[in-house]
Amino acid sequence: MSAVNPRSVRLLTVLTYARIALVPVVMVLIVLGDEVRFAYGIAAALFVVAALTDFVDGKLARKWGAVTSLGAFLDTTADKLLVTGVLIALVADDRASIWVATIIIGRELMIMGLRGLIAADGTVMKPSIWGKLKANVQFVAITLAIIRRPVDIGPLLLDEWAMLIAAGITVMSGIEYLSRFSHLLTASGRER
Repeated sequence: MSAVNPRSVRLLTVLTYARIALVPVVMVLIVLGDEVRFAYGIAAALFVVAALTDFVDGKLARKWGAVTSLGAFLDTTADKLLVTGVLIALVADDRASIWVATIIIGRELMIMGLRGLIAADGTVMKPSIWGKLKANVQFVAITLAIIRRPVDIGPLLLDEWAMLIAAGITVMSGIEYLSRFSHLLTASGRER
């Protein structure tokens, strides 16, 4: 197996750090949305760019064989920062439900803890189809909430329905991870 090209690793790292750097920019634009012309549109565009870097750097890392433990950690951390940071800004701007945000952020924290427990056992937590679906639906729901168009579907706006769907898939994803690694949770509980 050939060595990983250092340029490839640098590019992937830059993409991850760019995603992290975009988080506060998007948050500020959302909070200033009504005061700054085109703020919501720019915030949505930057959020989509940040979300796309997640897709691109994952695809390139696999293609180039540049998947590392540090890269996976940074990538996961960048995703969590992006979703939680922007959700907090959306709640502050009254564009997302605090309950939906709590469900999504709570799941992210729980899975980060589970990931640490699993890593301590020497096991790697590979993403499931539910985890990938969750990320994509969250990205769509958050984008819709940023640009919020007055499209009523029954008692809620389109973006509010999307957030509820994202919360539901987030819960299902969390349950799937917990059930998949329940043996480690049970074993750890007995050792204490």
